[in-house]
Amino acid sequence: MIALLIGRVEALDAGGCIIDVNGVGYLVQASTRTLATLPTPPALARVLIETVIREDAFLLYGFADPAERDWFRLLTTVQGVGAKVALAILSALAPRDLIGAIAASDRTTLTAVPGVGPKLAVRLLTELRDKAGAMPTGGGILAALPAAGGLAADAISALANLGYRRAESQPAVDRILARLGPAAQLDAVIRESLRDLAK
Repeated sequence: MIALLIGRVEALDAGGCIIDVNGVGYLVQASTRTLATLPTPPALARVLIETVIREDAFLLYGFADPAERDWFRLLTTVQGVGAKVALAILSALAPRDLIGAIAASDRTTLTAVPGVGPKLAVRLLTELRDKAGAMPTGGGILAALPAAGGLAADAISALANLGYRRAESQPAVDRILARLGPAAQLDAVIRESLRDLAK
């Protein structure tokens, strides 16, 4: 199984890239987020790989960081989420944003992703709710409880990704944090803040 490629970027397009490793060109499919991090051809690049072997194909999916690769693996465990849909989700939402959407049970954000309909969005929220908190965000693991200031900032960031301005989300988050106290968890703060903002 191929887990990592280090080679020259030969070509980039909307759906993937070709990485030349010692004269062998590997076709790698990737999210737009990963493709945006790759250097302009013919520069060298290092890409994490998830290999998928099917009866009719040997497919390589590339990732700029382990967090995105781990999310790809988790997303493809959900019935109805193939590699193409998983990459579309990761193109639209960074791991941190995906965690925020799942914690807030935000179907609207998920259904905005091409290939994710209302039923699949509900399935994603249901099946990943208990797993999302332990997933990497790209900047560490969310399972460790952040400090109060960090928790507020993360909640406000998640609400901003859902379309709320800081001026309206900050007071709501402050009220919820005061009510929940030091044992507050990010998903609860986001959920309760959304209820507060909806009033």
